[in-house]
Amino acid sequence: MEKWNRRRPLCMGISIAVILFAGCLGSGFIRENMYTPGIYEGSGRGFRGLIHVQVQVSAAGIDDIEILGHEESSFPGAAAMAELLEAVLETGFTDLDAVSGATFSSRGFLDAVEDALEKAMAP
Repeated sequence: MEKWNRRRPLCMGISIAVILFAGCLGSGFIRENMYTPGIYEGSGRGFRGLIHVQVQVSAAGIDDIEILGHEESSFPGAAAMAELLEAVLETGFTDLDAVSGATFSSRGFLDAVEDALEKAMAP
């Protein structure tokens, strides 16, 4: 009985850590079988105007992203969006920090991707 009591707090601690970690993933985390496969468009407000993207998704997550249009400057706005596009494709989630010096362009791009992903959500 004594050994079980010593192990119980450790087991409970691990369970709590797993629950907290899952909660930290937030809405930007991509889970398998979360989307209806297809191509979806989304938009978000950047520094100079709307940013339009096209996101191709499979049941497993994001397969490709194309920036359809924007009014951002080539630097730092468009450069930040290109950097974030690669990061979203590499990591599989949109909960990323903005690129320094291009906060509004970064947020607008990520919001556009999230807008497209909301349209792709499986029922």
